[in-house]
Amino acid sequence: MTTPKLLLVFLFQLILLHSLLDCSNAQSLRDGFYQKSCPAVEGIVKKITAQYISKAPSLAASLLRMHFHDCFVRGCDGSILLDSTTKHKAEKEALPNTGMRGFQVINAAKSAVEKQCPGIVSCADILALVARDAVFTINGPYWPVPMGRRDGRVSIQSEANQLPSPNANINQLKSLFSSKGLNAQDLAVLSGGHTIGNSHCGPFTNRLYNNSGKGDTDPTMDQTYLARLKVKCKPGDSTTIVEMDPGSARTFDNDYYTLVSQRRGLFKSDSALLNDDVTKNYVNRQVATGGSTFFADFKASMVKMGQIGVLTGSAGEIRKTCGLVN
Repeated sequence: MTTPKLLLVFLFQLILLHSLLDCSNAQSLRDGFYQKSCPAVEGIVKKITAQYISKAPSLAASLLRMHFHDCFVRGCDGSILLDSTTKHKAEKEALPNTGMRGFQVINAAKSAVEKQCPGIVSCADILALVARDAVFTINGPYWPVPMGRRDGRVSIQSEANQLPSPNANINQLKSLFSSKGLNAQDLAVLSGGHTIGNSHCGPFTNRLYNNSGKGDTDPTMDQTYLARLKVKCKPGDSTTIVEMDPGSARTFDNDYYTLVSQRRGLFKSDSALLNDDVTKNYVNRQVATGGSTFFADFKASMVKMGQIGVLTGSAGEIRKTCGLVN
């Protein structure tokens, strides 16, 4: 018969094993993962990425967004790269991924890496590298990318609906980020990625014409900025493009926080940062110090985000083509 003492020991061992399994995937990522199997991978990806961004700098924002959207659905497993099949639609078909550009950059980088090291480097790792290199190419920070991710085999359109909405309030944002192991400061830091890129009018026109469903405007938005947006975006307009950081939407800088502090954040989710002590203090601190810690903070949060739900070891696969499972 099992004694109470032995039972406690057994339960403790089970708890310890569970904890180790939860942490093992993220800990399996490491610098120099391909040092022996594909030492040229970072140089190859950097070269390909620079070629595309030099011709189309606006792609950097979409590639950063692609990495973010990949990690928030099924973890950083490259599932956003998979194409739809006759049986079901993939994540890239979901509404939050509408207008996502840059898949050709990932495919070109993967093709170049495959020529050098066939069957070695995952699409998930390539996506993480491309996002980093794209941001760095437009004067953004350069962060380490621990590697060893493997590619997932599943991509489901409906699962992408869990991605942060541009209309999300602060409680919804904090809850979603927390579920991914990211805290309120990570939320404020990663929101700073909106310092680059554009948006169609659709995601924010409710703030201009129908904020509460009564044909009103959003009182939390700077009224001068709101009037300017109305000039560009007429009711029902879903095609016009607006810069998220007017004047420097192609340069990675800390202007985003100045805009948010002036109530000129484009999305409700941007303005929401002023509705929480931690995120508001972060915004104000970046404004007061000229963004003195933003780059360092962004690097740390990107490394943290890049480890969400990764597949390592024998899990998943190394896709031959990023849009298709093997």
